[in-house]
Amino acid sequence: MKLRTWFVLVATLLLWSGNWIVARAVREEISPGLATVGRLIVVLAILLPFAWRGLADKLPALGRREWLVLAALGVTGGGPHLGLQWLGLHYTTAASGILYLSTTPIFILLLTAALGERIVARQWGGVAISFAGVFLIATQGHPERLSFNRGDLMAIASMMLWAGYTVLLRLRRDPLRVIELLCMVCAFGAVFMTPWLLWEAASGARLALSKPGALAIIYSAIGSLLLAYAGWSYVVTRLGAARAGVTLHLMPAFGVLLSMLFLGEYPHWFHFAGMALILAGVFTASSAASSR
Repeated sequence: MKLRTWFVLVATLLLWSGNWIVARAVREEISPGLATVGRLIVVLAILLPFAWRGLADKLPALGRREWLVLAALGVTGGGPHLGLQWLGLHYTTAASGILYLSTTPIFILLLTAALGERIVARQWGGVAISFAGVFLIATQGHPERLSFNRGDLMAIASMMLWAGYTVLLRLRRDPLRVIELLCMVCAFGAVFMTPWLLWEAASGARLALSKPGALAIIYSAIGSLLLAYAGWSYVVTRLGAARAGVTLHLMPAFGVLLSMLFLGEYPHWFHFAGMALILAGVFTASSAASSR
């Protein structure tokens, strides 16, 4: 049973990491807005037949606060989060982009601090160490130039949104089941991506759906969302949230390996140095929280 759990864990992390590789590989085949909206539509088409009855019963009873939280979840976890990821990979490598995944705990810490949680000096030290790693990667090993790759900045913004999604989940008071929540996040995500899609159409972006672009949408929807989400739920119930959560830091390693195998993108010294600083900062901040 334990061997099966670890197998599912590795498969889940590979599916999530693979989304960055696929987005980088098809960047010339499909626009970020179309890829994001397409993914959301596929997920809704799969889940709505199982969730519409519950949504019809529960949505009319939701108050203004619950609707605002659901809308915010749609922004941070539904559309723009993935759109920024796909757009950023037009300008930076998958190896660089995926390394920022490990900054999520730092952004969560900063957001909880903004909500009133007390942060001790050691945690602020961890934040500073992690941001030094981010700074090193984003400047591609030349911090003295103060010149940032815009793709890296978009990837960082995507991780900030994902951290916001995680924090917002704590604020939920609605009675929606997981499948119903996913439908609402995708629906709001599609709504908030509409201006982005219209802007792409007006600017002449490629909106024709090629075969590689369609396959990328299917993978992103079914592989990196539905299958990976189910796999993660399976793993967490058997390993526990704490043990499973630590393994998320394997994703950058998987992503770098996949980018080498499928894209021919090899990491540089600043990738390794920056990743070491990010993980050191995360460890410092999380150990300080644990000691409290």
